[in-house]
Amino acid sequence: MVQGVPGMATYRGPFDVINKVVRTQGIQGLYRGFGITMLTQSPASALWWSAYGGAQHAIWRSLGYGNDSSTKPSQSELVAVQATAGTIAGACSSIITTPIDTIKTRLQVMDNYGNGRPSVMKTTRLLLDEDGWRGLYRGFGPRFLNMSLWGTSMIVTYELIKRLSVKSE
Repeated sequence: MVQGVPGMATYRGPFDVINKVVRTQGIQGLYRGFGITMLTQSPASALWWSAYGGAQHAIWRSLGYGNDSSTKPSQSELVAVQATAGTIAGACSSIITTPIDTIKTRLQVMDNYGNGRPSVMKTTRLLLDEDGWRGLYRGFGPRFLNMSLWGTSMIVTYELIKRLSVKSE
């Protein structure tokens, strides 16, 4: 990700990365950004599941399947609604959590350009100084696609396994 940036180490594969990180930063260097990763993933997951539930409910109601509906949706409708809700959930989650993910990624891979030990505040200031608020959304496109596609594939698989396990009991 930062290969070729002046002052950054170059690596020849994953074992070279591990060797150089441990040599220069100790074992602790392998866990750089772990805390902020937890702070990113926890709200991202909570947002994802909340958005999924809300989106699914809204889609079902718009299709005429309210709480009092006596008809059941077809399997294709079920999968389509779940996939659409998963995509919407991934999109919502990525929009809200991209700034903290951008800070986390920068914190993990950059060394603050020689300005001492990197921190969340230093990294945030650096991003804001470089590009303003837009800097916090660097990498938004790939993250948006990743979370939307992940959400879709994960929820369709989850719901399918859930339905199959109920049928086999």
